[in-house]
Amino acid sequence: MSDRRTSREQGPGPGGPGPGGPGRFAMMGARAKDFKGTMRQLTDYLKPYLGAIIVVWILVIFSTVFAVVGPSIMGKVTDEIIAGLTRSLQGTGVVDFNRIGVILLQLLVLYVVSSLCGWLQGFIMAAVTVKAIYQMRDDIGRKIHRLPFSFFDGVTHGEVLSRLTNDVDTVGQSLNMSITQIITSLCTAIGILAIMISMNWILTTISVGFLSVSFVFITIIVKMSQKLFREQQRSLGKVNGHIEEMFSSHVVVKAFSGEADSVKTFDSLNKDLYHAAWKSNFLSGLLMPLTGFIGNLTYAVVCIIGGAFAVRGIMTVGGIQAFIQYIRSFNQPLTNIANISNILQQTAAAAERVFEFLAEKEEIPDCAAPLALPSPRSRIVFDHLRFGYNPEKPVIGNFSSVVEPGHKIAIVGPTGAGKTTIVKLLMRFYDPQAGAIYIDGRDIRSFTRQDLRSLFGMVLQDTWLFSGTIAENIRYSRPEASDAEVEEAACAAQADHFIRTLPGGYSMILNEETDNISAGQKQLLTIARAILADPGILILDEATSSVDTRTESLIQKAMDNLMKSRTSFIIAHRLSTIKNADLILVLKDGDIVEQGTHRELLEKQGFFAELYNSQFAGREI
Repeated sequence: MSDRRTSREQGPGPGGPGPGGPGRFAMMGARAKDFKGTMRQLTDYLKPYLGAIIVVWILVIFSTVFAVVGPSIMGKVTDEIIAGLTRSLQGTGVVDFNRIGVILLQLLVLYVVSSLCGWLQGFIMAAVTVKAIYQMRDDIGRKIHRLPFSFFDGVTHGEVLSRLTNDVDTVGQSLNMSITQIITSLCTAIGILAIMISMNWILTTISVGFLSVSFVFITIIVKMSQKLFREQQRSLGKVNGHIEEMFSSHVVVKAFSGEADSVKTFDSLNKDLYHAAWKSNFLSGLLMPLTGFIGNLTYAVVCIIGGAFAVRGIMTVGGIQAFIQYIRSFNQPLTNIANISNILQQTAAAAERVFEFLAEKEEIPDCAAPLALPSPRSRIVFDHLRFGYNPEKPVIGNFSSVVEPGHKIAIVGPTGAGKTTIVKLLMRFYDPQAGAIYIDGRDIRSFTRQDLRSLFGMVLQDTWLFSGTIAENIRYSRPEASDAEVEEAACAAQADHFIRTLPGGYSMILNEETDNISAGQKQLLTIARAILADPGILILDEATSSVDTRTESLIQKAMDNLMKSRTSFIIAHRLSTIKNADLILVLKDGDIVEQGTHRELLEKQGFFAELYNSQFAGREI
């Protein structure tokens, strides 16, 4: 069967070259341990769009200049009105409404142009962030296919999904919202500060002094909240992991009355998330009232001193009005920066988890000069294999065997003896710590994983189907197969009869959990899929464990026809199903303790005979 099928049933396979290739991830090799390091890595995703960001900066500058000039022009209106009223009182003239109208028209044009520039820079920046997040998701997708099986053995599915969904969504939403606001707020603050200095440096110094105090508080709070936001994202991942596991295994949970324990675990994880979220949001919530209080205090002081300046004739009333407007406008970008700093902490916490995932150790790459695909009718040699999921605790101790082409090999033994592990080593889901496996006299590590796995067809004890029609699930192993070939494979797997009794037949759609058919029917569909693939080497891992005895006998006949002229590996607990195997390997504690035909092993009256008799006599081993 093709590697495409195997990767979906068994887990990630090797990825191909492209933007997410080794060169890109070499740049991300170091894990983000702090805010600055994480943001530097995040900035790398924006570098390809530097030209667009420069255009955004230009638009922001124009928008800011037009918006900042507004209050000073409005001050001229105030001065013109006051001058006109003074002339009226003195009887020397009236208010020049024509001049005021011209000034207001200028102000309207400035604000309209400023709004258009603001809208355009927001549109461009939104496109930039969407493309950057698209690239991040693409890199994550490629990374998944290069991660070894050991990674997924060590984390829950929910934890992985949390990093791929919640964390990436958090980064995308906050980038889209914060980058534009940061640029606008910085340019606005700089522009307003320049005009304030030109108007009155004394009032500007007083205002900046108060605002400096505000920044001190912001810095302290941001540093304190950074760790809490990171803990919040970590706790969220654990909660999602637990929920995903409970929902995917809800039948087992209910069968063993595990609801109380599940709720207890969820309450504990949710409580950790609550405390982390409460503390982080409490600290970040202090930013707004603190900056608001200091801003209002600044406003009051400037009003008092500015009034004194107006009385002495140092500033005009319109100038004081404009300066007060500038102070309020100056507080606004600083308040935005304070809010954005809170958002950036969440962004950094989420991005850090994404970059940790991208920096995970990848599986050993294929050899630089791989050999051509071997013939499926080749001799397979297991040469002194040693392997353990934990290197200090080997599952396979010293396994050696020779499999001739076209033979049917049965692998039996008690649970934990290493039966399935041998198959995983054969397909290079894992590499042995010692020894080697040879096909056609060549080490399997000299082939690409894709070529190697294309030799195999596999039917697992744990069935895998996806949401789609029954025909699509069977055709998954060979997408170009015709409807007639799909039905022929279903007939060979003894599945055609039950499929035609279902509503819609081959067009019936399996739901997301694929629980609208029975476990045995799922097994029949996976067998039909393997038959349709027509593989060179067949692997059956307890393929008939979910079907009744009558159906099993029918499937066995179909399997006998399927296994003709093919090398087949059968992992079986029902020893009655392997009587016609060419060779039976009996495993115990990772080593072969007996091997031979069914008759030969029974005549030895050894470990296999003990296993075989226990299934019929009902006595324990």
